[in-house]
Amino acid sequence: MTLPLNPPADPHGIHDAETEGTIENKDVEGLSQAKIVWRKFIRHAGAMGGLGVLALIALLALTSQGIGPIPGWWLHDYRASGEVLNGGAPTWTLAEPFSPGTHPFGQDDIGRDNFARVMKGVQISLMIMVVIGAVSLVIGTLVGALAGYYRGWLDTILMRVTDGFIILPTIVVGAILGKLVGGVGGLVLGVALGAILWTGLARLVRGEFLALREREFVDAARVAGSSDFRIMFKHMVPNAVGVIIVNTTLLMSQAIVLETALSFLGFGITPPDVSLGSLISEYQSSFSTRPWLFWWPGLFIIVIALCVNFIGDGLRDAFDPRQKKIPSTRQMERAAKKAALGTTSTTTKEGRK
Repeated sequence: MTLPLNPPADPHGIHDAETEGTIENKDVEGLSQAKIVWRKFIRHAGAMGGLGVLALIALLALTSQGIGPIPGWWLHDYRASGEVLNGGAPTWTLAEPFSPGTHPFGQDDIGRDNFARVMKGVQISLMIMVVIGAVSLVIGTLVGALAGYYRGWLDTILMRVTDGFIILPTIVVGAILGKLVGGVGGLVLGVALGAILWTGLARLVRGEFLALREREFVDAARVAGSSDFRIMFKHMVPNAVGVIIVNTTLLMSQAIVLETALSFLGFGITPPDVSLGSLISEYQSSFSTRPWLFWWPGLFIIVIALCVNFIGDGLRDAFDPRQKKIPSTRQMERAAKKAALGTTSTTTKEGRK
C-alpha cells in the first residue's frame, strides 16, 4: 500500500500564520492603543497623501485670500473687477509652469480674477464641510449614546425621530434650508445642513453603546457610584471613538458634495459670497467658450472629496483591530529564520541534557 506523500513544507514559512502574527505582535509590543492607531494611520500611504494634499489646499486658500481682517498675499480680491486681458485666458501654462503670471486661472466676463474666486470658494466650502461634520458629530453622538445606554422608551422615541429624518429626501430638505439661510452665510448653512445629516452616525453609535453597556468596565463604574453622564462620556465614548471619527470623516466628504449640489442649483451660497458649487453654476454657460472657468472649481471639488475619503479609509483601517498589515517577503523570511534558529537551539539544549 502506497501512502500519499505529504506536500513539501514552505522552507521560508512565507504563508505561515504564526509568523505573521509574531511580526505584528513585535511591531506593536509595549505600545498603547492610541500609539498603535497613530502608527497604523501614518503608515497608510493613501491617508497620508490625502492629508498632505488637503493641508496644502487649505493653506493655499487661507493664505492667498486671507482670513477676516487679515489680508492675503494674492494681489487680486475675489470681488474686484478689472480689464480683461488676453480674452480672459489663463496666464499660467504648461510651457512655463514656474511663471503663473497675474491671472493663472484666467478671468471672467467682467475681469474678476478666477484664482482669487476659486480660492475664496475653497475657503467657504471647507468651512461648510467642517461645520457640517462638527454639528453632525455632536448631534449624532448624543442621540446614539442616549438611545443605546438607556434603551426602553427613550430609545424608541429617539430612533423613531431618527427614522423620520432618514425618510426625508436630503437634497429636498437641504434645498429648503439653503433657500432660507443660504444668504446669511456659510456658517449658518453648515449648521442647518449638519442638523439633518447626523442620522447615520446616531444609529452606529447606538449599536456601539448597546454592546458596550454590557461590558464589565461599565458595571464596575456603575458600582463605584459614577453618574450616567460620566459613564457614557468618560468610559463608553472613548471605546466608541473609532466608529465616531471614521464615520464623521466620511460624512464630511458627502457634505462638500451636498453643498456643491445645493449651490449649483441656486439653493446654497449666494452672491457676494462664493463657493465651489456656486462658481460651477455661475460659469456653466462658459464651458464651451472658456472652459477653464468651469474646470478649476470642479477639479478642487473632486480633489477635496477624494482626500477626505482617503483620510477616512486610513482612519477606518487604523481603528479596526481586524485590519492587519501583510508583512513583506523580507520580513517573513527574517522571522522564519529567527524561529528556525530558536527551534534549533532549543533542540540542541534538550539533546545535551
